[in-house]
Amino acid sequence: MDVQLGILSLGSTQPDPLTGETRSATEHFDDVVRLAEFAEQLGLDYFGFGEHHAGRTVATAPPVVLAAIAARTSRIRLITTVTLLSTLDPLRVAEDYATLDHLSHGRLELIVGKGNSADPYTMFGYDRKHQWELQAEHYELLHRLWREEDVTFSGKFRGRLEGVTSLPRPLQTPPPVWHGVATSQASPDLAARFGDPIFVANAIQPMENYGKLVDHYRERWAAYGHDPARAGVGSGGLLFVGKTSQQARDDLRPYYEAQWADRDPTRDRGGVGDEPAGQTLESNIAAGGLFAGSPQEIVDKVGTYRERFGHDLMIFGPQIGGMPYGLVADSLDLFATEVAPHLRSL
Repeated sequence: MDVQLGILSLGSTQPDPLTGETRSATEHFDDVVRLAEFAEQLGLDYFGFGEHHAGRTVATAPPVVLAAIAARTSRIRLITTVTLLSTLDPLRVAEDYATLDHLSHGRLELIVGKGNSADPYTMFGYDRKHQWELQAEHYELLHRLWREEDVTFSGKFRGRLEGVTSLPRPLQTPPPVWHGVATSQASPDLAARFGDPIFVANAIQPMENYGKLVDHYRERWAAYGHDPARAGVGSGGLLFVGKTSQQARDDLRPYYEAQWADRDPTRDRGGVGDEPAGQTLESNIAAGGLFAGSPQEIVDKVGTYRERFGHDLMIFGPQIGGMPYGLVADSLDLFATEVAPHLRSL
């Protein structure tokens, strides 16, 4: 199967470290929509938008943002990166995203996860010690709501439902759901149990850490009686492409360093392993989830990861550390013309 490719935005509002320029929330939203339109023009397969509820971000309402993008695009698939299902009402999720499925004419996909921060649990009235139970219960309900009518449900956390049919019914039957995977075996196990694909965060940790989670997913997939050939794996990563290796590193360095310098080391982010732990730009390119360098370097590194993960979808984050839109666009143009054609034939 050919590799499918996409990009994502996490809605960062970090200032440009070179100019000190800060931009309004409106301008950031405009950039997200513009980036999605550009991704479609470049022939990419997916555009993703994340969900965060604290820090420097405008990514608190993915259904709204993706609906705006749906109105401005016609082909590219729209995916959430991620939907924080553990702290959301599954009935609200079912109805919001079914609506978006219609507005996009069936282009919607979800990545569900518990997120990489403790913030949403306290903000939305949950105890993070129940995070995995919440994720499993909420997903079981969402899974049923998109497949059944007159749903009756009683769980530990979500109030009882009695004969409820979520509206509208989704256009796709149902929209595809991926399970975000970062550090725990709980998420790949949940995905395997329901016969769903996984999406590997591939943020900062070494490749092998994520590879072990992919292995666990495939083992559990077979144990639940599914056809091994139908197990689905996607992967993330940060992306910056330059004409040469040195140019890519020189252009990226101030933004990479600003991104990690902006983090508050005293804040509890949930322990999912997406902090850089002092990694330099070079070490993250060599052993982490940063795909930066010349076009050939990107092709080679993706090939290495694909040999280990066996994934058929890769979605990159091209906005790093307050990088201006023009620099992001230049990198993506090189990616689309000089990298993507090679990746699709891996």
